[in-house]
Amino acid sequence: MKTWKKAGVTALAGSLVATSAFAGAMTVSGSANLTYTGETGAQDSSTTTALSTGQDGGRWGMNKTLSFAGSGEMDNGWTVSLATTLSDAASSAVGLTLDMGDAGSLNYEGGTSSRGIGKIADMMPTADEDVANGLDANGTTAGGEVSGKVTGGVEGFHYSKAMDMIEIGVGYAPKGGTPNAAGATSGSGATSSTTSAFIKIDPMDGLEIGFGVGEKAAASDGDKNQTDDMDTMYVTYVYGPVTVGYQVSNTDTYTSTQSDDEATRWGVLYAVNDEMSISYQSHENDDSTVATDEEATGWSASYTVGSMTFKAHRNKGTNLGNTATRESERTEVGVTFAF
Repeated sequence: MKTWKKAGVTALAGSLVATSAFAGAMTVSGSANLTYTGETGAQDSSTTTALSTGQDGGRWGMNKTLSFAGSGEMDNGWTVSLATTLSDAASSAVGLTLDMGDAGSLNYEGGTSSRGIGKIADMMPTADEDVANGLDANGTTAGGEVSGKVTGGVEGFHYSKAMDMIEIGVGYAPKGGTPNAAGATSGSGATSSTTSAFIKIDPMDGLEIGFGVGEKAAASDGDKNQTDDMDTMYVTYVYGPVTVGYQVSNTDTYTSTQSDDEATRWGVLYAVNDEMSISYQSHENDDSTVATDEEATGWSASYTVGSMTFKAHRNKGTNLGNTATRESERTEVGVTFAF
């Protein structure tokens, strides 16, 4: 990691008029990731046919990431920071944060759902990836993932404040079709905004409890005014080298004819030592309109030596999208170099 610091004096109109000195810092970090991936489920292809019929391609892949972070202190002691990540030369996340000290922190971020309830959407312990990683529910290149996960919206604001053993967070993702540059606005057809909040409590050493609520644009939002309600609750406990967790998430649609989802997850992680961890997760989603439950299980492991991490995971899902016979399997082995 490299750090640059700067202090500047500005000359105006050729005169020797100087502004007050300012100081800031910028850091750059990165990683390179090489993986071998196998996908062998019926839905793991660009069509609805299985890979066993001969649809099989290259399994080796690589990506590289550069993360930039800069910060500076204001006259009142508040801190402003900017962070952006370039994944394979494309911007994958941009965030602007105002740290107001005892008054909390306000963040604006694009590219993730990590605001409000999205901050605690999946709190289950894992050594590498979560149980849903790489699973495809519909057999298309667009993917489908698993059902029942809550979200904080694609782009917007997040406020957080920590107080002793309590942390609160509030998220707001304004309605709009695409991320906007400064001074731009969204076009027509925007869906409803996403609003949510959460609270996390640490009542004793090792124990953490969290609860979040929110509403998002309805899946079938014909008049752009309807929203679906969502909530999630989790508990995790760390005892020595073992971490266990349990989480339930609900999505209630605004009409009785559309499906309500209740997703249940649990996980356990065992830290063999400071360098090696293994974990197991289970996921199940109950769709109120069908009798078929979506199920997924997965294990993962990681081993770190200096700046190099070896990792592996295998996930398997059945009845994906709560549709019988839809299966997806993913196995991934990789090594990551951090610099």
